[in-house]
Amino acid sequence: MPCPGYLNTPASHHARKDQAGDCHRTILGTTVATATDKDYVDMRGKHMTADFHGKPGFGYYEDIPRPPKAILERLARYSTANLADGMNGFGAMDHQIKPVTPQRRLVGPAITVRVRPGDNLMVHRAIALSKPGDVIVVSAGGQCLNAVWGELMTAAAAKAGIAGVVVDGAVRDVSKIAEYHLPIFARGVIPCSCDKDGPGEINVPVACGGVAVNPGDIVVGDDDGVVVIIPDLAGAIMAAADAKLLYEAQRIKEIREGRISSAKIEETLRNKGVS
Repeated sequence: MPCPGYLNTPASHHARKDQAGDCHRTILGTTVATATDKDYVDMRGKHMTADFHGKPGFGYYEDIPRPPKAILERLARYSTANLADGMNGFGAMDHQIKPVTPQRRLVGPAITVRVRPGDNLMVHRAIALSKPGDVIVVSAGGQCLNAVWGELMTAAAAKAGIAGVVVDGAVRDVSKIAEYHLPIFARGVIPCSCDKDGPGEINVPVACGGVAVNPGDIVVGDDDGVVVIIPDLAGAIMAAADAKLLYEAQRIKEIREGRISSAKIEETLRNKGVS
């Protein structure tokens, strides 16, 4: 089993079942309970064999595999920086994907949407398909000439209980969006509206901010940006993040005691011939 950041392919994951039937993985010699449970595995299988509504390039899968609520609650305790550390620096969207209004945090499974740049017809359908706690992830090709999200969609999403929105493209109505306290992340802001004509797809693999996002992947966002987590690697990622947090807490203690430079940095400098 690879450690987080070395492989990003769910098909390569190999789990074992213990006597209680729980799913575990061995990470660097340590057995770690993962995000996967029977309900999640069953839903993933159903999604992959579900009927596609529409036609290629213009349609949707109705539902997604959703990770256990307990995993989402645990992930909510970590910053995106912590989680990126837990993935060896991978999994973070492009630096231009930022919160439209600051101090907004989101955690939830991805409802993915792929649209033609400058069109948001299928984003409207995605709102209707979403369940409370979902995060809508829109791949608009990074185009920022037209906003594919605005005030009316924010009002609808907030009413539906959606946890947040990530747009690899532009949004508008920023001052009105702020009134709903819904976390929205985007590449840019522009006042121009867009078409509602299609095509587009929902709940298919997409690229958003340079990161692959599959339906049901866990999306976490805060002031630093957005990271994407494969659900059945969540346990290992949090374990790695905890190890880094422990190190950082120790360094803060050392700094307060007057040890400004860490022993690790000094050793690295010496090894590179710098004293």
